[in-house]
Amino acid sequence: MRLTGGKSLTWRLTLLFATVSTTVLLLLGLIAAGLAERHFEELDAEVLAGKLDLLQHVLRKVGSPQEFEALPQHLEDSLVGHPGLAVVVLAADGKLVYASGDAEFPDALLQRDAPESQRPMTWTASTQHRYRGIAAAAATAIAGAAPARVVVATDMARHEHFMNSFRITLWSVVGLAAVLTGFLGWIAARRGLAPLKDIKRRAAGITANRLDHRLTVAAIPPELAEVADTLNEMLARLEASFRRLSDFSADLAHELRTPVSNLMTQTQVILSKPRTAEEYREVLASNGEEFERLSRMIADMLFLAKADHDLIVPSRETIDLRREVEGLLDFYEALAADKDVHLAVVGAAAVAGDKLMLQRAVGNLLSNAIRHTPPGGRVAVSIAASDDATVTLTVENTGATIGSAHLPRLFDRFYRDQASRQSFADGAGLGLPIARSIARAHGGSLAATSEDGVTRFTLCLPSRGAGSA
Repeated sequence: MRLTGGKSLTWRLTLLFATVSTTVLLLLGLIAAGLAERHFEELDAEVLAGKLDLLQHVLRKVGSPQEFEALPQHLEDSLVGHPGLAVVVLAADGKLVYASGDAEFPDALLQRDAPESQRPMTWTASTQHRYRGIAAAAATAIAGAAPARVVVATDMARHEHFMNSFRITLWSVVGLAAVLTGFLGWIAARRGLAPLKDIKRRAAGITANRLDHRLTVAAIPPELAEVADTLNEMLARLEASFRRLSDFSADLAHELRTPVSNLMTQTQVILSKPRTAEEYREVLASNGEEFERLSRMIADMLFLAKADHDLIVPSRETIDLRREVEGLLDFYEALAADKDVHLAVVGAAAVAGDKLMLQRAVGNLLSNAIRHTPPGGRVAVSIAASDDATVTLTVENTGATIGSAHLPRLFDRFYRDQASRQSFADGAGLGLPIARSIARAHGGSLAATSEDGVTRFTLCLPSRGAGSA
């Protein structure tokens, strides 16, 4: 059955329950009616066969024409107490010998040459009464006399009356059962769906400020426990996402506040009184640096926004990672020398990818490592190719061990732990997220570990330039 769309689940379950119950009851009633009809037919056949045997027995005792003429009286005496029974006896020449009842027999039973059948024949008389009857030949004891024909029928009015009453009762019971089962189905559906309403009520109380609330799985039926678990997992993800979004907003405000504050302060100071052209030039140059910082931050945010929507499509060319890393180490040599940080690279491998993007990713890792390496420390880059067509580039540096609470968030935008914020305020906190986005765009990955005073960033890239993951 096709349920109408837009109806409530309770209504659908109620209708389905009532329909199934009514259909089952109706089928059972029809089967019972069929069995009753068959039983009555077999019962009538048995009665008719018995009466036919009785009449044949009476005729076999007729030994003379005089006895044959007295046959009607004998038959009347034999058939006393059998209401609804109709009998016709025809002589060999077709002459009517005896008839009882008001049945109108069809020619198929009265004709002498009609084939005999053990199965009763059913017909409707002009009085609209239905009859069931059989016919057979009946021999007499008169020497040389042809057998007579005996036809026996019974009125089906009592059986039809019973079947009509049965059908009326059946339809009444089915109708009442449909209403009753529908009502009981509605109650069962309401009670069965009560846990869903409880889930709805609890879920309605969860807002952006109450994402720590969870659905109680223990009080929910097993069939709905998986739904509640899934909703709880979704709420946990939403809570984590909202927390990261809140932290991101705070960090973004912090990052933008410094350059904007510098711009406002310098502008207000320079406008507080007349200045020389050289002083104006110095302030404009300083403002230009702040604008450049804002511009880089905006460009990085746009890059990450494109990466989130898979809009970064790197070009493919063969890249010698050893050569690119050595070029970047030369670039950072001066910065490393100022901090007394030793730089080194080992290994070599080639990958297929976008040279500018990979330079930016590796450069961000090196910049981050140098910035967080204390004086006298080292930054080492190792490159290795594995048998599974993967190239691994590892950047590790000595220094303070990053706590396990901070490691999962190193790739969040603008995220920096409090110590790094105080000690290294020059970074915007976007280098590592950009590096990870570039790795993913190339079908690779970027992960971080930190233990025993060594922090390690591992960049994995497919050597044959597989598509994005």
